[in-house]
Amino acid sequence: MSRYQEAYTRVTGRPAPAAAATLDTLFDQIAAGKTLPPKAQQAVALGLTAHSLNDAKENPGLFDYYRWVLTHCFAAKQINELTAKLIGMAFTSANIFQTDLPQPITLNPWQIQAMLAFPLAAAKAVVIENNGVFALLHQHHPDWPLIVQSGNDFNPAYVQLLQRLEKRGVRFAYIGDLDSRGIQMADHFYTQLQQTPIETVTALQPPVVVARWVTLYGKPDTHRTRSLTIQHPIYQQELATIHLQGKFVEQEQLIDDYERMIPAWLAN
Repeated sequence: MSRYQEAYTRVTGRPAPAAAATLDTLFDQIAAGKTLPPKAQQAVALGLTAHSLNDAKENPGLFDYYRWVLTHCFAAKQINELTAKLIGMAFTSANIFQTDLPQPITLNPWQIQAMLAFPLAAAKAVVIENNGVFALLHQHHPDWPLIVQSGNDFNPAYVQLLQRLEKRGVRFAYIGDLDSRGIQMADHFYTQLQQTPIETVTALQPPVVVARWVTLYGKPDTHRTRSLTIQHPIYQQELATIHLQGKFVEQEQLIDDYERMIPAWLAN
């Protein structure tokens, strides 16, 4: 039993949850002052689902234990953690526009009109569903052209700028969670485009690669692999893959694969 579990049991009078030992490595990293990736990436690195450390409903017992240890064992310690909270409601990107401003930049709706004709720094961009994956890839590769899709926030200003970039020649490849909602969001993203072919949008997550990832990394969950309404046949095929296998894959599990695939796509 680790010192964290011992402290929890001694103070609360309750046994630590069954998976408590899973968090020992993370707590040791915090104690050593190491720089941590975003919470979702921390969770996946421990073999948990991405929201285990920031959503009490994902694994209630483990979440409560995690919060207790942070509060009682590290109360006086500043945790060095890369944040996934990106300020702004419209458009967050890195290395898309020619500017001397530090990257990434977040544009609010009042700035969008001025950026429609702003000089560009990239002809291709990777659009990323999750903030934390964007933050980590930007930290590892500060020169890559990246755009945050931010979950399902397809606000009008975001779509307007996206379509304007497309008309100016920028082509987008999309990466996101391989669960029912993630594939549905990718499908919806594609419907917002006017010129980029589906082969480009799915270049980093084509059906054959999705099938391999689900086989190698998939986690069983009937709810996250349920059937949903999908418009494009390619995304229908990808949803069928996860639905038939009953397994999903989160973006945070694919960082190493992304880091191998994205440079080749950008250079092609």
